[in-house]
Amino acid sequence: MKEYGVVRVGAIVNKLVLASPVDNAKEIVRMIREAYKNNISIVTTPELALTGYTCGDLFLQDELIEDAEKALSIILEDTKDLDIISIIGMPIRCNNQLLNCAVVIEKGNILGIVPKTYIPNYSEFYEKRWFTSSVDLKNSEVNLLDRLVPISTKLIFKDKKYKEVSFAIEICEDLWSVNPPSNNHALNGASIIFNLSSSNEIVGKDSYRRNLVSIESAKTISGYIYASSGIMESTSDLVFGGASLIYENGKLLKSNKRFEIESNLIYADIDVKRLINERCRNSSFAGSLYDGDYKVIDVNVSDRIKNLDRTYKMYPFIPTTDKEKRFEEILEIQSSALARRIIHLNNTKCVIGMSGGLDSTLAFLVIVRAFRKLGLDNKNIIGVTMPGFGTTDRTYLNAINLVKEYGATLKEVSIKEASLLHMRDIGLDEDDRSVTYENIQARERTQILMDIANMVGGIVIGTGDLSELALGWCTYNGDHMSMYSVNSSIPKTLVRHLVGYVKDNSSDERKKILTDILDTPISPELLPPDEAGNILQKTESSIGPYVLHDFFLYHLLRYGASFKKIYFLAKVTFKDSFESDEIKKWLKVFVKRFYTQQFKRNAVPDGVKVGTISLSPRGDLRMPSEASYERILEELDKM
Repeated sequence: MKEYGVVRVGAIVNKLVLASPVDNAKEIVRMIREAYKNNISIVTTPELALTGYTCGDLFLQDELIEDAEKALSIILEDTKDLDIISIIGMPIRCNNQLLNCAVVIEKGNILGIVPKTYIPNYSEFYEKRWFTSSVDLKNSEVNLLDRLVPISTKLIFKDKKYKEVSFAIEICEDLWSVNPPSNNHALNGASIIFNLSSSNEIVGKDSYRRNLVSIESAKTISGYIYASSGIMESTSDLVFGGASLIYENGKLLKSNKRFEIESNLIYADIDVKRLINERCRNSSFAGSLYDGDYKVIDVNVSDRIKNLDRTYKMYPFIPTTDKEKRFEEILEIQSSALARRIIHLNNTKCVIGMSGGLDSTLAFLVIVRAFRKLGLDNKNIIGVTMPGFGTTDRTYLNAINLVKEYGATLKEVSIKEASLLHMRDIGLDEDDRSVTYENIQARERTQILMDIANMVGGIVIGTGDLSELALGWCTYNGDHMSMYSVNSSIPKTLVRHLVGYVKDNSSDERKKILTDILDTPISPELLPPDEAGNILQKTESSIGPYVLHDFFLYHLLRYGASFKKIYFLAKVTFKDSFESDEIKKWLKVFVKRFYTQQFKRNAVPDGVKVGTISLSPRGDLRMPSEASYERILEELDKM
């Protein structure tokens, strides 16, 4: 999985025997073995896991410190045959100083030691009584178990082969400080941060702690693994809940149940390549001031994942929480953008081609919202239905009924005679069903809309969506063109949900019309219907399911994923819906169309950006029209 940038990380909360390092070592070894069985590559324990955090003045006793070293030697010996990197919390003496440290080990070797920087000495915390801050560290190496080991807060552990896979460490209070070490860790290349913590519980602290980890993970664009001491710490004055959290760029991947007596383990798969791509896109991240001079330690991060322990959304453009709030916000963005354009033009009329399909329906509903916002009469919305050779009664009636129901002005102009005349003029056989036959109709409709807009002094509102733009599924200078586009950053899968949202909040008559539109197959209706008068030309039969294309588009543009990785993720995500060969077939269609249709995107009209992904050549996608795609198809064929 490392070739896709996926690394499995884990957090252990060990059942503690306070001030008994050897007993704790045995339990930690047991949990490391459990982590290994679950194919975890890197796992951490809590802060001072070998001794316990609440040993108090026992930290000043030689016996506890020496026993901690013996306990570490036990862990080293008993895990030397396991291909896993472990991070152990323990106290370490260094040049007459006692440091609260994280020790990184792998296959019996000590790779490095990271001391705690911020030593809390307020409220219930008195750590300065025992521990020294890393700021006062006098050495760059320490002798531990007769080995000379690097010791510094500025250590990055980086995989020898896959350089994106790298991690660094901070300890408990470090995170709660104004300037956490993890800020510098991330800016120096660490894609994963581990935090060994001992965070006590008080009412309300858990949600604050979660927010803190989430924000730091988002701010550093990193995977963040947090492991805190459990309830077997001393309860003389405090209780420790044993909170474990794994976040990726602000999103919670895994958390445990607090207040467990027994040891527990959580793990999750971090998509490191996604994080690195996000950092590269974020110029503020790359341009941040930071403290360098880090030492890089080469490690071998194991790659034993058989099945992903994370899911990727089948519908990445569809919100999973606060759906209605999000849908409302999207419609407000669309309608506000259009309202602003109308104000600028001092124009009170909008012309739209009504096909009875989803895209024109959504665009029409957006116009209605904009007019409501501006206090304009819906009669100034001119809905034009233009029956052609492929128009069915179902779509025709839905278009008419929708316009009438909202009190807009209906205009009908058949394109049949004009299209036939044009065919004769250019010498195209009337029985020809080529792309020319289809495009003649699309361009005729656009001409009609433009001319009507001129007649009434209005503007033509485009209906094409993001998915169609990505695939170039539009006629150049036909439905490709308008005077303002409201759907240009709305993918097809989202169009359906937005229309559904409006339907659910509409009167019975409107709900009836919108329901039938939602149930109608997606089609440009440029080819004649079947003998029963039903739609024969179905878009998804020609270019593939939009659920797949929107998935491909999202991972390509949002995270810059390779097509090899996109294929892998699609196979995992749609394993119950599509065969691998079918996914590959449509991915190849996507690749070819996405690369060859940039010339259309380079000439699109103004349109509002709604989500994180847009194809506007003026903003989000600046791509040459001549980019080669053949090698990508060859690589996909080999998979």
